[in-house]
Amino acid sequence: MISEKDFIAKSSTVTIDNGSFQWSAPSNIALVKYWGKRENTNSSNAISSEQIPANPSMSFTLNHCKTITKLAFAKKQDQISFSFDLLFEGQPKEEFKPKIQKFLERIAVYCPYLKEYHFTIATQNTFPHSSGIASSASGMAALSMNIMSLEKALYPEMTEDFFYQKASFLARLGSGSACRSVKGSVVVWGNNTSINGSSDLFGVEFPNTIHANFKNYQDTILLVDKGEKVVSSTVGHNLMHNHPFAEQRFEQAHQNLSKLKKVLENGDLQQFIQIVESEALTLHAMMMTSLPYFILMKPNTLEIINKIWKFRNETQTPVCFTLDAGANVHVLYPENVSETVLQFIQAELVGYCQNGNYICDQIGQGAINLSV
Repeated sequence: MISEKDFIAKSSTVTIDNGSFQWSAPSNIALVKYWGKRENTNSSNAISSEQIPANPSMSFTLNHCKTITKLAFAKKQDQISFSFDLLFEGQPKEEFKPKIQKFLERIAVYCPYLKEYHFTIATQNTFPHSSGIASSASGMAALSMNIMSLEKALYPEMTEDFFYQKASFLARLGSGSACRSVKGSVVVWGNNTSINGSSDLFGVEFPNTIHANFKNYQDTILLVDKGEKVVSSTVGHNLMHNHPFAEQRFEQAHQNLSKLKKVLENGDLQQFIQIVESEALTLHAMMMTSLPYFILMKPNTLEIINKIWKFRNETQTPVCFTLDAGANVHVLYPENVSETVLQFIQAELVGYCQNGNYICDQIGQGAINLSV
């Protein structure tokens, strides 16, 4: 069984003075929600005890909503501290730098070679910034893939499995859900007895054959509110400590993940709808019953949900919704009903979106190496 100590890089005999890599990594949408972290009681240097999920989660990897990051590096004299410049869509972005600095500090014990280089990080999103789509998952995953490309060059004997495991492990330390944006169309993060190889330390690709019903599954993202989050993910996760329903929620997530595993194998769309919608509403119920409490849905979120329920009941079209920790609605449906669902969205749901904005996406495969 892999432990965090297995990811600590030893000294390398390979010398690399400069170079660059480029990767894209997608956003993802959780079907079984990650909400709540285990309290950090580990005082050792193995700081991966941060960002450990209180319950397992499962997500669809998206295809079009992604971050593209180029990492250029050059050896430097001073090897005491981190050194990097950050460009977002071609312009310096100073307000993003503290998060990158914190990330580098967290992963330093696993990647000690980072202080040997000055980095230029040039990043951009394929979706509009502040569009309401979480970019921390795709951004941290893309940066981690580039860092692992450097590590692979320093340690050429590295296996492909280790490369992706450590990339997911590092991404997790930047943003928990980022570990699900590395590899695979369906990714599980967190120990669960029904998923072979599942781990709290990194995301794993769904190990079984996925039913044809879920091939090219569609996700149309309705942008109800493109503003900043009312409550940050970090604050939200912390509210699960001492939450009156936390233990029941964590057990529910384990049960739903086991059920969803079977559904993805047998293609039962009705059961898929039931689990996914229940998970979305449970996530928001946890926030509404915490102290302090938050309502992150907007009136238009509820209008959309009710419209989807009405449409599904009247037409028997297997369309459902899920939510992130905000007001936006992800409309999920099989590829073979795309025309019907998109007509419904354009006729009845677009009016509830901010400025009529929505994004059409579908299930993807994970990070892509653009260096080759």
